[in-house]
Amino acid sequence: MNCSKNPDFVISGLSSDTEKWQFLFGLFLVLYFLSLLGNLLLLLAIGADIRLHTPMYFFLSQLSLVDLCFTTTTAPKMLEDLWTSNGSVSFSRCLTQLYFFAVFADMDNLLLTAMAIDRYTAICHPLHYPLLMTPCRCGLLVGGSWGVAHCVSLVHALLLSQLSFYTNEEISHFFCDFGPLFQFSCSDAHLNEELKLALTGFLGISPLLCIISSYVHIFHAVARVPSKQGKKKALTTCSSHLSTVMLFYSTVFATYLKPLSTSHSSGELVAAVMYTLVTPTLNPFIYSLRNKDVKTSLKRVLGIESLWN
Repeated sequence: MNCSKNPDFVISGLSSDTEKWQFLFGLFLVLYFLSLLGNLLLLLAIGADIRLHTPMYFFLSQLSLVDLCFTTTTAPKMLEDLWTSNGSVSFSRCLTQLYFFAVFADMDNLLLTAMAIDRYTAICHPLHYPLLMTPCRCGLLVGGSWGVAHCVSLVHALLLSQLSFYTNEEISHFFCDFGPLFQFSCSDAHLNEELKLALTGFLGISPLLCIISSYVHIFHAVARVPSKQGKKKALTTCSSHLSTVMLFYSTVFATYLKPLSTSHSSGELVAAVMYTLVTPTLNPFIYSLRNKDVKTSLKRVLGIESLWN
């Protein structure tokens, strides 16, 4: 088999049964459209209502922006492959997709952590909240997250660009991912894979531990609130974020808690669909359906007084 530093691959998608492709195309087209619509509406609602110009909604708007980009990284190519029945992709295009996929996946992770810190500060230190979560500090949190995500993703891309790969291999996935590419490497990828696991582990586990620690303190603070109404109000502000965290991490772990070079099972592919397309689609609906302020803003922006009544 020929080796090349600029090979071509074939993305085989989610199913080898061509009769299912039309159904999958329709399903993913609807999900992608809902993701675009939901996240754009949430961005519009937050941007148009000055009452939502707070740290919590600032982080939420950034999450919606990242989710828009995240789904756009994988969904259009997947829809193109299902429509044309041609999954061929060049290495440069594959590497570009993988770079941006890693950036937005890391940003999702880091933004969920920033949102947990914001909730911790608001509930555990309410009197100091305006002083701690200033616009400057919120901007630094988000700007720093973008910087870290880009740097880590650039390292990943540079590691892959140094390897040689077998040409015309079939990737049993719907986008270019690290596992299949390492599997098709005809260079020694052991060091690259270990470094990739170390970076992914650091950037994945550290934020999760921060989120868990934040909610341990939050639940401890809520338990000391004397009134049931006060407890309910405090937990309501966290419920949407907790739902997103559990959905995101459960599907990510189902996909990546295994050696990168092993092949993907059907269950792992479904989990990958969940966190790359379904979760970003659900996020704006989770936050809007369970948030009176967002619903009120959306009613005003859309001019629909009876929305969600």
